[in-house]
Amino acid sequence: MSIGPSRSTELLPRARSNVSGWTKTSCLIAILMALPVLGIASQTILPSAGLWTHLVANVLPTAFIETAILLFGVAAVSGILGTVLAWLVTAYDFRGRALLEWALLLPLAVPTYIIAYAYLDILHPIGALQGAMRWALGYASPREFRLPDIRSMTGCILLLGFVLYPYVYLPTRAMFLTQSANLLEAARTLGVARRALFWRVALPLARPAIAIGLSLALMEALNDVGASEFLGVRTLTVSIYSTWVTRSDLPGASQIALLLLFLVVALVSLERWARRKQRYSTGTQRSQPLAPMRVEGLRSLGLFCLGALPVLVGFVVPALYLAVEAYKRWKFAGISDRLAGEAVNTLTFAAIATVATVVLGMVLAYAARLRPGAVSALSYRLSTMGYAAPGTVIAIGSLIILASFDRIIDQAAQQWFGVSTGLLLIGSGAALVYAYVVRFLAISAGSIDAGLSRIPLSLDHASRTLGETASRTLFKVHLPLSRAAVATGALLVFVDCVKELPVTLLLRPLNFETFATHLYGEAARGTYEEASLAALAIVAIGILPVIVLSRIGRRLPPQGPISR
Repeated sequence: MSIGPSRSTELLPRARSNVSGWTKTSCLIAILMALPVLGIASQTILPSAGLWTHLVANVLPTAFIETAILLFGVAAVSGILGTVLAWLVTAYDFRGRALLEWALLLPLAVPTYIIAYAYLDILHPIGALQGAMRWALGYASPREFRLPDIRSMTGCILLLGFVLYPYVYLPTRAMFLTQSANLLEAARTLGVARRALFWRVALPLARPAIAIGLSLALMEALNDVGASEFLGVRTLTVSIYSTWVTRSDLPGASQIALLLLFLVVALVSLERWARRKQRYSTGTQRSQPLAPMRVEGLRSLGLFCLGALPVLVGFVVPALYLAVEAYKRWKFAGISDRLAGEAVNTLTFAAIATVATVVLGMVLAYAARLRPGAVSALSYRLSTMGYAAPGTVIAIGSLIILASFDRIIDQAAQQWFGVSTGLLLIGSGAALVYAYVVRFLAISAGSIDAGLSRIPLSLDHASRTLGETASRTLFKVHLPLSRAAVATGALLVFVDCVKELPVTLLLRPLNFETFATHLYGEAARGTYEEASLAALAIVAIGILPVIVLSRIGRRLPPQGPISR
């Protein structure tokens, strides 16, 4: 049956109305997500009770210098590890290579504060490891022999680097896998030795991927508060926390947070400036993927050991330590009711935040699909900028905004009903959920947008021609076809909410504990065995996205190894 003119003219206003509604909703989401930054900016103009002069003179210089040193060191360690390991599993075929390809992602399951917590006990001067070393070397006490203290800038750089290198490894390996073997063969024809291909051809082509990975690793290093504080490094993030909690100086903490936000913007701008003239394109002919070189014998064993070392340091050793300590704690006192309550708190708030984040991410991605343009693009960017900001910055901004709303609600309730609501949003945990959404909306929106981009626009046109609205098209066409992308985004958001420490530590209600805050408190007191079960639970949950990420690249064309 054909559609008459009256039917079509009747549908056009409905279509415009639906599209306009989606766009307006995306703009509203952008405003809500940008409020924490506006809150910080408004708070910085307030006096800081005479402490700002003290901060400028005594806190900020040290914090800024140590933050810069930490970022430079983490960039060097994670950049070298990630790039070398990506080339190792791409350019060489050796026994155990398939295992390393996914095992090298396992440190992603260990949050930075857990790696510091574990190694503080493992490498303690009177711990089992150093005790065994002294016994083997014939020393009697730590005064005669002890390893360098892990509580140092060097220790912090090494531990963070061995945890964050997968951020560089993953995109760099993907770039190496997609590089055309034709380019490498052309370089060989021009006289470049195979060992020099990495420096002369592969590495320059992979610079954009390395830059992206390094920016993500540095963002995570900036967001860290637990590991830096445990290891005695006074970063800007730690200074924000101590200024707010210890000194009760919210304006001063807001000013430091704004400075940290400027540093994040500078890092992102520097990364884009470094890649401003870099272009990469392939020819129209079908390119052949890089074929790995087969390696046998002792050299094969050496390559496997080289690739396994970061996995041992970044995952296996701390995971085994947590498992042993958790078993000891369970044998001694069982699993306490307190841990069960923390599990409920952790999973409940992470689930609520995940649902909200996925729904808002779907609105942003679908609004951009329905009406692409400057308005939808700006809304998308404003809504997802929270992922680039450290958790302490988001937490302070959220507190400022929601505390204002709490005051307005309380005054209205007293005026109208004679009842005080108190800290309704902050005390109920709504502030925590809101900060989670601001922090991780970019993950769900990006994943859903990638899933929607694979659906042809012809399906949208066909659905609208059959009389469906934009909303019904979303539920009947797009959601079924993009459910894998939605599920992936939801999983990543859920795990990040479970692992998030700074936001949870600063915005949790009174007498509210999660796995992350419980671990932080026990580690700060030095009672490591009490936090082992919570830490092990976080690591177990963190393995879930590693399983998803390990599937990347498995559908690429097979690469046959070549002999030497």
